Amino acid sequence: MRDNRSPHWRQRRAAAALGGGRDGRSLIGPPRRPTRPHRFFTVHLGFTAPGPDEARELAVAYAEALSLLRSEVALGAAALSPADAWQRAERLFCGAVGPDGERCVDVAGHPGFHHAPGPGGLGWGDGDGPGDG
Repeated sequence: MRDNRSPHWRQRRAAAALGGGRDGRSLIGPPRRPTRPHRFFTVHLGFTAPGPDEARELAVAYAEALSLLRSEVALGAAALSPADAWQRAERLFCGAVGPDGERCVDVAGHPGFHHAPGPGGLGWGDGDGPGDG
């Protein structure tokens, strides 16, 4: 024998390429239990800022940057609270529901139209004051 391979290596390689064993069935079956639906979780990031206004600006910047890096980050769920009082969390983004079910991604309390996410996102509302729509 020239090498350590089995004399039937061609047949086994062909069966593996077809995705099955000797009887043609797949060796990897479907999961036995159905997968769980995705749930929302919250990550708490600590940072320092001189005051609440600066903290809000930094929190909005962090949330927007994370949403660009990871599409599963929900901007509408982003909130800001003091480190020792998580129960006083304030929303960072508007979250108004648009005509097609999308949510406004502008900063909470913004004046003017609401805007859907993404470049060229749909705008809606009267555009003449905060909280319109």
